Amino acid sequence: MTVRQNGERMDAAPENKQGGQGENHDVKKDHDEKKDQELKKEQDQEQLIREAGQMTLDENAKNYKIHLLSIIGEIEGHECLPANTKTTKYEHVLPQLAAIEDSQEIEGLLVLINTVGGDVESGLAIAEMIASLSKPSVSLVLGGSHSIGVPLAVATEYSFIVPTGTMIIHPVRMTGMVIGVPQTYDYFKKIQDRIVGFIASHCNTTEDRLEQLMMETGILTKDVGTILVGSQSVDEGIINEVGGIKEAMAKLYAMIEERRAN
Repeated sequence: MTVRQNGERMDAAPENKQGGQGENHDVKKDHDEKKDQELKKEQDQEQLIREAGQMTLDENAKNYKIHLLSIIGEIEGHECLPANTKTTKYEHVLPQLAAIEDSQEIEGLLVLINTVGGDVESGLAIAEMIASLSKPSVSLVLGGSHSIGVPLAVATEYSFIVPTGTMIIHPVRMTGMVIGVPQTYDYFKKIQDRIVGFIASHCNTTEDRLEQLMMETGILTKDVGTILVGSQSVDEGIINEVGGIKEAMAKLYAMIEERRAN
């Protein structure tokens, strides 16, 4: 009940329900906006996977934000490969690695590798970028990591290979017209020394042993080089451990946890 100034009494006004309806409208609006954001995030993830084979893993129990980078097919260099060839384009990978280093959210990098090799300069560029990251990184060799894929596999802080995974180590090759002068072969040797030096500095083998594997003549038919399968690459000191995605993720979690503790 309320009292007017002239003393007459009147019934209380009916309860205003608009406030409750407004609150419900706000809740529904927030819910719709959240759904829109989640949908956009999913669409962005799908587009990133389709275009560059990358995504952010953030559904784990401890909310670690891990960037997944897949290196598949052939490493494409300064020339475009045929449309029917699966490739990893270095112009996609390099900016993303820079963004990972700059990000305050991304805490680690997982690299999945299944490559036949490819352009030496581009492969080394990606490997050097991975190796220079300040954040924990783990690689997992799946089908194979051949040729310039070897530096990519060892560029991370820790590396795994599945039991059936392979690594082919062979000398530098070049296609197309080659000028037949001594300087050309000196140039080949310099390129090979760069690759061997990088691999040896990021794993537990020596440059001499790598060159022995490169020049092996009794393994590859009509070619020189060595195929290492699974545990053989661990025995040679190139890869740290035999394992799959479970072991790779567990190792990366442990490295991130250690970094958080420090």
